[in-house]
Amino acid sequence: MSAISQTSVKTTNSAVEPKRLNWNNLIIWVLLGLLIFVTVFPFYWVLRTALNDPTAIFGHASELLPYNPTLFNFQRVLGMIDPSTIVGEGASNISAGSINFWVFLRNSFAYATVVMIGQSLFSAMAAYAFARFKFPFRDQIFFVYLTGLMIPGIVLFIPNYVLIRQLGWIGTFQGMVAPSLLMTPFAVFFMRQFFISLNRDLEEAALLDGATYFGVFWRISLPLMRGPLLTLALLTFIGTWNEYLWPFLVARDENLRVLTVALNIFKSQTPQGAPDWTGLMAGTVVSIVPTILLFIFFGRRVVDSIQFSGFK
Repeated sequence: MSAISQTSVKTTNSAVEPKRLNWNNLIIWVLLGLLIFVTVFPFYWVLRTALNDPTAIFGHASELLPYNPTLFNFQRVLGMIDPSTIVGEGASNISAGSINFWVFLRNSFAYATVVMIGQSLFSAMAAYAFARFKFPFRDQIFFVYLTGLMIPGIVLFIPNYVLIRQLGWIGTFQGMVAPSLLMTPFAVFFMRQFFISLNRDLEEAALLDGATYFGVFWRISLPLMRGPLLTLALLTFIGTWNEYLWPFLVARDENLRVLTVALNIFKSQTPQGAPDWTGLMAGTVVSIVPTILLFIFFGRRVVDSIQFSGFK
C-alpha cells in the first residue's frame, strides 16, 4: 500500500507541476511579432494619414488614430469634388489639382495586363524549350541566360531607352511594354523547374499519336502548368503595376501616364509647394488595393509554387 501511495503522490506532483517556460519559443515569437509590426505599421500609417483631416495633419501628427476621420481625401483624389471647392477650403497643404484617377488606373491595368500576358506566355515557351528539347550548348546557353539575374535592372535603362528612341516609340504604349514584354531570366527559370518535374509519358504518347511539339506544349504541358503559370502571372502583374521609372521616362503623354507616375505629379500640385500628404496617402491606398486583393485570394498559391520551384 505504501508503494501505491508513493506512486500516486508522484503522479499528483507531476500533474500539478507547471510547465517550464521555453525561452527559445518566446524569443522567436517576440521577433516574429516585431517583424509583423515593422511590416504592417507603415501600411496602417498610410491609411491613418489618408483618413485624417487635411487641415490638422501637422497639428496632430503624433496621434496613432486619425484626427477627425473623413473621406474627403478619397473623394477629391477620385475626382468627386470640384477643385475650386478645394481651393475655397483655405488650407495651404491641400492640392487643388486632380490626377484623373480613373484614366491612370485604366492605363496601369492595361500596362500590367499586356506585360503579364506576354511575359507569361513567352517565358513558358522558352522554359519548355530548355526543359524538353536537346540542342547544342543548351545548358551553357541557359547558364548564360541566368546570369541576367545578377545584372541590376537600372543598368539596362540607358540601352533600352536609346533603342526605344531610335524606334520612335517614345511617348507610345508599345514603347512602355517592349522591354519587358517577352521574358525575364527569373520567369524562364521559374517555369523550367516545373516543366522538368512534369511526367514525360503523356507528351510521348501524344507525339506517337501524331501531335506536333507545339501541340503537345499548348494542349498537354501548358494546361498542367496552370498553377505555376498563374503564380508567374500574378508576380509579373504586381511587379509591373508598381513600376515607376520606366513609365516615367517613356510615357510623357497624360493619356498614357500610369498611376504610380500620376501620384508623384499629384504630390507637386500643392499651392504652397508642401506635399499634400493626406491626398497623396489616399491615392496610395487606392492604388495598392488591387495588389492586396490579389495576395489575399492567391497568396497561398504563390508561396507554394515558389517553394516547390526551389527558388530561394
